[in-house]
Amino acid sequence: MSTVKLKNIIRGIRLFFISLFMTGLSCSESDNPPVEIIDPVEETTFTNPLVTGADPYVYKEGDTYYYMHTVGNAVRLWETPALEDLASATSKEVFKAAAGAPNSRNVWAPEIFKLEGKWYIYYTAGDGDDINQRTWVLENSNSDPMQGTWVDKGKIYNPNADFWAIDGTVMEHLGKTYFLWSGRPDKTNINLTQKIYISEMSNPWTLTGNVTLLSEPEYNWEQNGFGVNEAPEVLKGPNTQFMIYSASFCGTDDYALGMLTLKANGDPMVAEDWVKSDQPVFTKKPSANAFGPGHNSFFKSPDGTEDWLIYHANPNTGMGCSVNRTVRMQKFTFDSSGKPEFGEPVAIGMEVEKPSQN
Repeated sequence: MSTVKLKNIIRGIRLFFISLFMTGLSCSESDNPPVEIIDPVEETTFTNPLVTGADPYVYKEGDTYYYMHTVGNAVRLWETPALEDLASATSKEVFKAAAGAPNSRNVWAPEIFKLEGKWYIYYTAGDGDDINQRTWVLENSNSDPMQGTWVDKGKIYNPNADFWAIDGTVMEHLGKTYFLWSGRPDKTNINLTQKIYISEMSNPWTLTGNVTLLSEPEYNWEQNGFGVNEAPEVLKGPNTQFMIYSASFCGTDDYALGMLTLKANGDPMVAEDWVKSDQPVFTKKPSANAFGPGHNSFFKSPDGTEDWLIYHANPNTGMGCSVNRTVRMQKFTFDSSGKPEFGEPVAIGMEVEKPSQN
């Protein structure tokens, strides 16, 4: 066979297979039209609980939420644009005291604030002996609290009342700054009753002047287990400020929220200018798997139009102050007189509308 004939045969075979291939493409395109790609629908709801944890706290700065809760032996900070996505939020250990230090054990209830252009974290800690629990301060001058260095500013206390103290928080009112905490009445630590105190601050790490007793357990619902008023949190209402606190021992299912209302033109340092509600404002709901709800914080929705409550609770009865506590959040409103209405705990697994977005 000549070379020319062989080349022609090979050429013909190539053309045949090319023809078959093109025919196949044509059939494939006609039998299977292009698939329309549909963008995923954004979820508009979330369910509680958000994470496992106790003593939740939130601070909103711009479009970012900074979140904290008790981790036991260190101070950890989370950041997220959406608290309903807290489980996937970025976190960082920002402080851990050296072993054996007076603030190295039982690290509880950290809270972050931006004061006088710097970041401050107030937290509870001790050396492992309960009688030595105190409130402490960290400072960071970086504009981003997830960056920079957190400096230990030491213990924040009044030298004349250096007693057991936990759950420190900050109140700003009419140009002055105040520190609130839960403490015991003397240094002996024999009387375990926890009361809420307030003192003015001369700077973010120093108290000045007198200490005022604002609230102590007086109603039966504040004395389950033993008498406790703790975890004060300040809530700014339309007309005045409120102090929401946790009452009764956290080891009981009846841990609940109580409320004090600052009178119009009242002085936060004058106990008589605070009016205490005679009933709790937020209590357990067994059908919602919410036992011992308390130690709360407040925040605004991303667009600033909604008020939200974040708190911890146990999912079942008898769990006490344990690692089983979980963090939940839900919206609340103010009534026509300007008082908060928290409603009742939302059930675990119930679909809840996400906070209103920008």
